[in-house]
Amino acid sequence: MDLDTDKIIQQLTYNAKDPLLFNSGFFLFFFCVFLLGYQFLYKRKLLRVAYFTIFSLYFFYKACGFYFGFILLSAVVDFNLANWIFTSKTIKRKNAILVLSIVVNLGLLFYFKYTNFFIEIINDFKLGEVKPLNLILPIGISFYTFENLSYTIDVYRGKFKPVESFLDYCFFLTFFPKLVMGPIVRASDFIPQIRKDIFISKEDVAKGLYLILGGLFKKVVISDFIYVNFVQYIFDDPSRHSGIECLLGVYGYAMVIYCDFSGYSDMAIGMARWMGFTINENFDSPYQSSSITEFWRRWHISLSSWLKDYLYISLGGNRVGKFRQYINLMITMLLGGLWHGASFNFIVWGGMHGLALAFDKLRLSFSSKLKVKSSKLKVQSLKFLGVIITFHFVCFCWIFFKASSFQDAGIIISQITTNFNMAALGPLLSAYRSVFGIMLVGYIFHFVPKSYELFVENILTKVSLVGRIAILLIFIWIVIQVKQADQVMPIYLQF
Repeated sequence: MDLDTDKIIQQLTYNAKDPLLFNSGFFLFFFCVFLLGYQFLYKRKLLRVAYFTIFSLYFFYKACGFYFGFILLSAVVDFNLANWIFTSKTIKRKNAILVLSIVVNLGLLFYFKYTNFFIEIINDFKLGEVKPLNLILPIGISFYTFENLSYTIDVYRGKFKPVESFLDYCFFLTFFPKLVMGPIVRASDFIPQIRKDIFISKEDVAKGLYLILGGLFKKVVISDFIYVNFVQYIFDDPSRHSGIECLLGVYGYAMVIYCDFSGYSDMAIGMARWMGFTINENFDSPYQSSSITEFWRRWHISLSSWLKDYLYISLGGNRVGKFRQYINLMITMLLGGLWHGASFNFIVWGGMHGLALAFDKLRLSFSSKLKVKSSKLKVQSLKFLGVIITFHFVCFCWIFFKASSFQDAGIIISQITTNFNMAALGPLLSAYRSVFGIMLVGYIFHFVPKSYELFVENILTKVSLVGRIAILLIFIWIVIQVKQADQVMPIYLQF
């Protein structure tokens, strides 16, 4: 076997150090090959579904190696369990099958994600001496586990008739644009689109192009640049940095995690539009929120709506009295925090958001009883104040989300409150001029009105096909110039 053949095989097989992600160099080749074939097959429904599923499974193999087998296993299990739920004649049998689906799905997730976490707890509390297991979290397992659960639960609730074709279910579960990092897609939203006649309009192409370019810009140009050149230094050893550096590091991380995850989501939604499929919006300028309740309507919408529909409402929601409502909010957010990772930091992060949501519900309850009329100026002033307070509360919570330990989180907070050193701001801005320039660009884009996005989309709609290809190629060239030498893994890849 010659050297060229070896290189080709290396490119086509899984590499743990260089997994296939949207911001990897090989993905552009992968996506172009896929689109080329898709042009000839997308009108032939069965071939389209088979072609798409095969490519999606290959994409997943290139992203996580032979762990892609778990998604096939979960597809087989939940496809059959959902059909058994649907055909069961008694509630008792339906309940038993649903419990089995929940146990299988969460059991697999628990084993890979939380086994070592609980082993550490056992060892820390001297309850035993258990050796941690050598486990690697399969990429995307948290996302497709929730998609499987929503499918079986919706069938159980009678909201959705199970799909007849196993190939269609595989297509839904493995749809590669959303496979690795979401958004979390509901079967009831997606499966009806699988066999429909596909028509891709100019508006779809323009919207997809805008989302793909915008997502790539947010991920590679803004998030990766800020993180690699500033934020990681602050969080790696916060004790070495003054309070002003730590504060700007927190502001930087707020933009990093937003641009990283929303950028990836935007690219997924944009690619789906190019293929004739619609995936719901996952982020809606969350830092413009004037309350924590509004923030969770705008941040990671697919997760927050999933937690609301399948956990919060199942616990009783707001139908069981105010006190129980607040408890339900706390439980939901604590488990939402735990979903993000096996760490007490995430549980604390979720708990703080749960407390804030409960407090916000209490505030709204008092406000509705007072029925005080306010002038337009006062309403706008309160909204502006609400945005400032909400943003800083979210940033405070990000400290615990990002910090490697409670100790590091405490050091960051201590540095900000006791060692601020405003005199260091000038030299800091001078030393990291490009970083803070990019950060400012990120925040400006974040607060741009929706009308701007529509304006850009309308322009792209009027541009010819050749013009769109030129724009895409020029943008990719620009991204390559500013891209970090080493691939920066998406933050939510670990969840």
